[in-house]
Amino acid sequence: MMYKMARDIQKEFGSIELWNTNIDAQMMWLTKNPEDYGVIVAGNMFGDIVSDAFAGLIGGLGFGYSANIGEKVAVFEPTHGSAPKYADYKVSIVNPIAMIESACMMLDYLSEKELCDRIRNAIAAVIAEGKVRTYDIMKMKGSADVISKGAASTKEMGDEIIKKVMSNE
Repeated sequence: MMYKMARDIQKEFGSIELWNTNIDAQMMWLTKNPEDYGVIVAGNMFGDIVSDAFAGLIGGLGFGYSANIGEKVAVFEPTHGSAPKYADYKVSIVNPIAMIESACMMLDYLSEKELCDRIRNAIAAVIAEGKVRTYDIMKMKGSADVISKGAASTKEMGDEIIKKVMSNE
């Protein structure tokens, strides 16, 4: 159904290339030539494969964010969703950067570039300093004991980013 719709839409926008590929070959091409792609349309399973694989190239799912933008409505979200497997931990360990970057993408969409830039600069400064790092940044496996091993909690990372945003006013 999606491919049929894409073919119909392509008739209207002939300059857009349309490829119907298998996920294994597609992942190789995406990795090899990412500049060839502006938009990827996929069902949930293959979309998850693509987003998870490429989140790994930039540091993990804690950095992957996305948007679904329609004519009248736009939804912005981290690619990892709510990370329910960590929901029962005493202290939240999920990296909040993807959620914060989702908000930045929304700010861009709303033409709030100055605020978006301040937040993104704060994120970059926190990462560059390397003092506050969540378990994924430290390349640890997500588990309840990562805080005792030196990883920052969700709140600690968020607080550090807020502190940088406020100091750059």
